[in-house]
Amino acid sequence: MINFIVVTHGEFGAYLVEAAEGIVGRQAHGVRVVATSSRQSVAEIKRRIERALAELANRDGVILFTDMPGGTPNNLSFPLIREEKHVEMVSGVNLYMLVSAFSHRDEMPLNKLVEKVVADGLKSIRDIRATFLSVMGAR
Repeated sequence: MINFIVVTHGEFGAYLVEAAEGIVGRQAHGVRVVATSSRQSVAEIKRRIERALAELANRDGVILFTDMPGGTPNNLSFPLIREEKHVEMVSGVNLYMLVSAFSHRDEMPLNKLVEKVVADGLKSIRDIRATFLSVMGAR
């Protein structure tokens, strides 16, 4: 089973995980959230990410999700996983991505699951007015 670490600004990751579990069911094992805060030192945040990586490392792999490219969670996580063979990182996590990841974590290899969650995340971003107007025909 592929494991997941969600590293975000504040409690955003915890709320995403809670919402995704409300949709697909509780993920009893293999999911950790690391919330970052300006009240924490860089060293403390790195230690928390390293601890989560050590606890969740397995032969199936780990996907580390961060909230935005260039943000503190992303910038502190990437150096820690750069040399890891069974750890991938995806930035820009959204609810649809986690629902997809939780739903398919037992049936796909790591590289295919990364491809799927990225594609699903992109697919979930829509201009609803334009989408519905194109379906209904311009009025």
